[in-house]
Amino acid sequence: MRVQPGVTNLAITNAVEHEGFYYAPDPSSQIACSIGGNVGENSGGVHCLKYGLTTNNILGLEIVLMGGEVVRLGGKHLDSEFYDLMGLMTGSEGLLGVITEVTVRILKKPQCARGILIGFPSVEAGADCVAAIIARGIIPGGLEMMDRMAILAAEDFSSCGYPRDAESLIICEVDGTPAEVDHLIDRVSEIAKGQGASFIKLSQGEEERLRFWSGRKNAFPAVGAIGPDYLCMDGTIPRNKLGFVLEKMQDMAREFGLRVANVFHAGDGNLHPLILYDGNKPGETERAEAFGAAILRLCVEVGGVLTGEHGVGIEKRDLMPTMFNEIDLEQQQRVKCAFDPKHRLNPGKVFPTLRRCAELGKMHVHKGNLPFPHLPRF
Repeated sequence: MRVQPGVTNLAITNAVEHEGFYYAPDPSSQIACSIGGNVGENSGGVHCLKYGLTTNNILGLEIVLMGGEVVRLGGKHLDSEFYDLMGLMTGSEGLLGVITEVTVRILKKPQCARGILIGFPSVEAGADCVAAIIARGIIPGGLEMMDRMAILAAEDFSSCGYPRDAESLIICEVDGTPAEVDHLIDRVSEIAKGQGASFIKLSQGEEERLRFWSGRKNAFPAVGAIGPDYLCMDGTIPRNKLGFVLEKMQDMAREFGLRVANVFHAGDGNLHPLILYDGNKPGETERAEAFGAAILRLCVEVGGVLTGEHGVGIEKRDLMPTMFNEIDLEQQQRVKCAFDPKHRLNPGKVFPTLRRCAELGKMHVHKGNLPFPHLPRF
């Protein structure tokens, strides 16, 4: 499908589902977020463990460069023989050009899909089960995790059948042919029992499967109902560090005197801690921001990264040196200069110290100020 950048994520699926197709990346905000924004941030979603992020599900881009030139990257095919400029643009946070059209890859809906809710008596047990499922070679369509605070908030908000006495909850979905799905559901159930699960519930139909996901999809507004304000963070860590990082987060919560709820893409280690605070109380906003920065530093320390899908922007700009050295940052800015030498696109974002293009060394500029002359212009 070729769509304009303001089309919402969910509208793409709505336009083709009557013919049995769908668009795989499904952020929780899919009812409102735009496909242009998804490309800018390389957004994910609950089904991206198996089907990939935005970068794996777009085939072409139309971009307007700062000189006014219209450039088309990719097309209706999967790969290009040129530089991977689509990969460069995806997740570039609006720093390199203005996206005016996106060609997305739509998929045929699986024959069958079933969900399973798995509750555990501890956060560590839930995290270990996530790692065990992947280690057995099973790649679910979705594999999400919530801690007790998020479970209770979601159940109060959506009445989706979550176990109120669990300390952590895994929402797992497998899809494929009916025989494949039945086999995988049995394997996941066996793994969960072996990891000490205290609650297992299988979806018995499409309505119940969707109800399982409704709590996860509405988790952010649900948490918003239990506190005046919350700050949503976004960092990614290795799966084998999930238990350690979640435990450390609770230590940090006590240190900063704030609550934190966790609901996240467990299968790919993409965390979304929700830090609850009251912006009307002096100092709480600053404490929440400091808490969020501490979580992101921890993500990098254990071998992860500052962002999985929300981007850097201004919020994480000053944390970039925790992940990149000066040479890395200068090289990234050279790419920025190739597309936007006067730094007019999304100014002030991503780079903690902005250098003028002249300071970064002379760059070879092709005719018409176009950095890549072989690309098709329109």
